[in-house]
Amino acid sequence: MQDRIKRWTRELMMIPGLSGFEGNVRRYIKGELAELGIKSRTDMLGNLIATIEGDADLPSVMLIAHMDQLGLIVRKIEATGLIRAERVGGVPERALAAQEVLLSVGHGRTVAGIIANKSHHATTPDEKYRVVPYQELYIDCGFSSAEEAVKAGITVGTPIVYAPNVVELAGGRIGGTSVDDRAACAIMLELARAAKDVLPTVHLVFSVLEEFNLRGALTAAQVLQPDICVQLDLALATDTPDMGHRGDVRLGGGPVMSMFSFHGRGTLNGCIPHPALVQLFQRTADLEKINLQRSAHIGALTETSYVQLVGKGVACIDMGFPARYTHSALEVCDLGDLESLTRLLIAALQRIDPRFSLDRDDYIE
Repeated sequence: MQDRIKRWTRELMMIPGLSGFEGNVRRYIKGELAELGIKSRTDMLGNLIATIEGDADLPSVMLIAHMDQLGLIVRKIEATGLIRAERVGGVPERALAAQEVLLSVGHGRTVAGIIANKSHHATTPDEKYRVVPYQELYIDCGFSSAEEAVKAGITVGTPIVYAPNVVELAGGRIGGTSVDDRAACAIMLELARAAKDVLPTVHLVFSVLEEFNLRGALTAAQVLQPDICVQLDLALATDTPDMGHRGDVRLGGGPVMSMFSFHGRGTLNGCIPHPALVQLFQRTADLEKINLQRSAHIGALTETSYVQLVGKGVACIDMGFPARYTHSALEVCDLGDLESLTRLLIAALQRIDPRFSLDRDDYIE
């Protein structure tokens, strides 16, 4: 299992797919599902949905992993050929300067660029300790004029991502671009292999536009009308010196169950999980002898924030894998965590049977 998850994660990490431009990622996943003998369909927004029919008398389950990644989009081409860009998603400005990027110019073609960083020898003492706002940054693709950039296929609206990269680290860990959320997409592909062995109907949703205010999954939920939604994404690892105050989530420590999330910045939204799902995953972890970590944090937002409000209400929970250095060009995860999260999900789905209840009054909170 881990070898398959590793392969899928690595290959997905190398495919550019800015939020709103997920086509190449979707086509890859669709092809892999077809290899597994699973049919899928694409909705108007671009979500890829695969449904494995089960017992209609049991609660239906929607699992979500988003295909898109954050990045930038061209807003202006200077006369000199240098490029100005807007952020798409929560791109950290302090992690931008001196990064290599790819500009996707269509039909699988890309143009390489570098986000400029002012020459150290020319910086003033104040500049040495200043985070440059993204509006002041520019991208150097080597062009000498705007005409050269346009001839290469670059226009206003061209998507830009961190240059795809995979770094093999010690201890079964990998780093690189778009671990968020391509690792979860790989987990979903492994779940597709096992979904035929579970009782309820399972909808696998590879969503779009998550980094653009969580738009994609909402339309899928409105159509599918699931009873349960399990969202798969990273969980903030807090085992580095700069993160210890945020919680107790350790890379390599196993899957993570979110007990509380709240954005708190502009979008006042979040998710407190349904008690039936908390009990389901904790009991399953105990039975399977899988260490299940817990998190409670602010500053992040997941698709369940909106999905929980669809129709009569959807029982939601966020399940994740620990990750370090999120939203940077080099995120890090542990392959053992990805495998243990997958095993937990499969075992939990297998426990949704006629005795399983979503009635809140069956649970003491």
